[in-house]
Amino acid sequence: MKIALDPYMLRALPMTEMVRTVADIGYEHIELSPREEFMPFFLHPRADNEKVAELKAVLRETGVQLASVLPLYKWSSPDETERQAAVRYWKRMIEVTAELGCELMNSEFNGRPERAAESEAAFWRSLEELLPIFEREGIALNLEAHPDDFCELNDPAVDLVRAINRPWVNYLYCAPHTFHLSDGTGDIARMMHYAGNTLRHVHIADSFNHKASSGLRYILNPPGTPARIHQHLDIDQGEVNWPEFFGTLRELEFDGVATVCVFAWEERAVESGRTMLERVSKELSV
Repeated sequence: MKIALDPYMLRALPMTEMVRTVADIGYEHIELSPREEFMPFFLHPRADNEKVAELKAVLRETGVQLASVLPLYKWSSPDETERQAAVRYWKRMIEVTAELGCELMNSEFNGRPERAAESEAAFWRSLEELLPIFEREGIALNLEAHPDDFCELNDPAVDLVRAINRPWVNYLYCAPHTFHLSDGTGDIARMMHYAGNTLRHVHIADSFNHKASSGLRYILNPPGTPARIHQHLDIDQGEVNWPEFFGTLRELEFDGVATVCVFAWEERAVESGRTMLERVSKELSV
């Protein structure tokens, strides 16, 4: 099993300094998430040969490895122009990932929940173009259900992953999305067991249950807004059931990638990364 850090809170650092900082904290793996100068959100990758070579060099220098690369593109957009652009961005980022020697990418379904059927159709069109490229490059893909995507719930997301019907396309369970993935009860064990052998990746951060109590824990205006809310906090700062989370992973003999993805306080990014690494390593006996 690999424990990785999503270094998003360190994105203001130059790439080389970011990787060295991750190494100093104690991580052996990075999940490379969007960075404006390399792989921005929803836009064509900025990584050129020089930037790729720079990243490869600092990874060799520090001994840190890329566990995965996480791009976010609108590949399930009902807008065909937007979808086609996202596919072009994906193609370039797959190429970059292969150049970096990384064999895993992960991402979100994207699309729009109020246009779910159209978004899913767009998703399948994109996969028709991209799956052969993933396969040719030998890069696996893990997908997660994300709040405000066309597929937001655990079980339908697992079913959709299984429908892709490729052994190298699997499921990512994101702990801070726990209360969006079901009816708000946060039944982690049931959801992970439903994923079964497709569960190859977890994201680790805490969150509060926005559906708890009277429904007025969070008051959003205007009333009835479809906005989704969740946090990415240190373990035990929210309400995710961590004994159940880690206990189920141990029960399932999880052997994939566990990514620490806390985003809450950039001013204590190093401290957060270190304490999270200690906790996750202890819980999963790494």
